[in-house]
Amino acid sequence: MEAKRFAGVAIVCSVAMGLLSACGTRHVSRDISADGVPGEVVFPAVERAVLKEGTFPNLDDLRQVAPGVSKEQLYHLLGRPHFREGYAGVREWDYLFHFRREGGVTTCQYKVVFDQNYLARSFYWLPEGCGDLLREPAAAEPSSSPAAATPRRFTLSADALFAFGRAGSDDLQPDGRAEVARVAGELRSAKGVRNVRVTGHTDQIGSEPANRALSRERAETVRRLLIAEGVPEQRVSAEGRGESEPVVDHCDAAKGRDALIACLQPNRRVEISADVEQ
Repeated sequence: MEAKRFAGVAIVCSVAMGLLSACGTRHVSRDISADGVPGEVVFPAVERAVLKEGTFPNLDDLRQVAPGVSKEQLYHLLGRPHFREGYAGVREWDYLFHFRREGGVTTCQYKVVFDQNYLARSFYWLPEGCGDLLREPAAAEPSSSPAAATPRRFTLSADALFAFGRAGSDDLQPDGRAEVARVAGELRSAKGVRNVRVTGHTDQIGSEPANRALSRERAETVRRLLIAEGVPEQRVSAEGRGESEPVVDHCDAAKGRDALIACLQPNRRVEISADVEQ
């Protein structure tokens, strides 16, 4: 009798913890680095969701999700992941969210990728534009003295920032680190700054997935450095666009690899844009 009761308890516990156990799918994205950046972001098919109806998240809770939050903190903010990805040893969690907007409901997939210490480090939306839903409504400015924001844009050569083909914090070159610090200083000295976007770009050498991953990791590295230099973390986002937006696209590959690399140099860049109040 005692054995039957023990078995019943085990079954109940198994059902309760199944979605957060170590038995789930550890990840679907590919080549997740130690600092929590995937080489290729892969979203699971919606029909594989365990919580098939998804949820309507609290936007204030969702805005609190930032690099460094633990799985426990993420669980309390957003709830359990909506796919069977498990808990222990798992490097990413996926959610299926719905947002009420004028004219209907928008459905989005949200992915959190963890570093080797299982702290959240990078975040992705499908479609990408879903991230715009988190922007807080602009506060009403006094009609007598509206604050004017001026768009600012900085373009940094990736060759000055990183060794060729590299993207990590340890790969930042001294001149590149100093240039990012200079940009951070300009942003800090402004009366107000918001919507700071870091966008990485590559040349066309290599595969498109690899280039997109490289550009994204470079943007994340520059983002972290801007934050370390005093730019408010919640105002800085990063994305990688790979080779999709070249500045130069007419280079003669027949002249050899070194000449091709030199010709395509303007395409290897990191752009920082911001809305600045002077």
